[in-house]
Amino acid sequence: MSRAIDHKQLYRLPWNLADNAIAWLEPTEHCNLACDGCYRKNEPRHKSLEEVASDLDVFQRLRNVDSISIAGGDPLTHPDIVDIVRNIAARGTKPVLNTNGHALTRELLVALKEAGLIGLTFHVDSKQGRPAYRGRDEVGMNELRATYAEMVASVGGLSCSFNSTVYPDTLEQVPELVAWAQRHIREVQTMVFILFRHADMSSGSWDYWAGGKRVKMDQLVYAEKEQRRIDLSAPEIVEVIRRRFPDFTPSSYLNGTERPDSFKWLVTTRVGTPDRIYGYAGPRWMEAVQSTHHFMTGRYMSYSRPWLFSQGLGAMVLGSAFDPGLRGALSGYARALARTPLQALRNAYVQSIVVIQPIDILEDGAQNMCDGCPDVTVHDGKLVWSCRLEEPRKWGTFVRTVPKPEGDDAARPQS
Repeated sequence: MSRAIDHKQLYRLPWNLADNAIAWLEPTEHCNLACDGCYRKNEPRHKSLEEVASDLDVFQRLRNVDSISIAGGDPLTHPDIVDIVRNIAARGTKPVLNTNGHALTRELLVALKEAGLIGLTFHVDSKQGRPAYRGRDEVGMNELRATYAEMVASVGGLSCSFNSTVYPDTLEQVPELVAWAQRHIREVQTMVFILFRHADMSSGSWDYWAGGKRVKMDQLVYAEKEQRRIDLSAPEIVEVIRRRFPDFTPSSYLNGTERPDSFKWLVTTRVGTPDRIYGYAGPRWMEAVQSTHHFMTGRYMSYSRPWLFSQGLGAMVLGSAFDPGLRGALSGYARALARTPLQALRNAYVQSIVVIQPIDILEDGAQNMCDGCPDVTVHDGKLVWSCRLEEPRKWGTFVRTVPKPEGDDAARPQS
């Protein structure tokens, strides 16, 4: 029997529009791959360093953040990416690259680290059209993930995370990716699963409105006429993971803007070694980490250096005083030592597994977005959702979804 996830038993991450762990910078629209479900039109257009600085000024004026995620497009295609990283670091904020890794070399990685880079999140999945990996499933992509993780580890001092989009036909492969992340727990600090979404044009059940104007969503890159599941949920992912890892226990979340019991960002933190997971941090530990970091630095915590994730034993000992989850993890560690005393010679590591559930459109047309979304970017001097940036670019505002009236395709929405 599956265990339901009760949002009231988890720690609600305190991130909001003005005070958040992350901001999302897009210095380029150009990408060197073509991912299925991408929400950005691929254009050979880069922002100038002056335009990038202007976006960073908006973040500094409107949003208190711990790190800047540099995305796109793929940021490694920007000719001045090292200077962009250096600018962010000079402002006292952590620069983090969100990249598919296709243009990464070790020499470039060293230059980025010297400029102040703190970490990378690699987007790797089986539907990116990578020439050397055509025909591979998600498990087959682990070879490439390991290559990137080893490159980052060889440079040293940089955090390493991976994103993977979960599609209806790759859902069952998620547990093997969680297992791969465990085997690489020394090198990989975070594994993120982003659930597939697109604007559904197949059902004909919605009208789309931008302000007072009815618009055609098929003009946007993330609209599709092919009928595919767009209702994968975070609890569904957890249920699949638990078939392989029965004790898998989330600790914290972001809720939806329309439904407080929905899980838009669902975070699980585990402690262990490449061959054994001792246990999972609970909500009290996550609250202590976020609150203490904010108290000490004035910012909520996001990316950190790898050495902090290597302090698994310290986290278990310290956290066991107030967090039942880490108390259980410490007990698991003690049992492992009793069976294999040489286990004491092995370091314990902390690793996060994150599930991101993007927009859900409810029956009445309400759009359930991420409440306190970290991935907010800049458009026209304002903070906007990065996953839907194409809408204000094209129509000046976000699109509303309205149930189509029966027999009246031209009807206007009711106020």
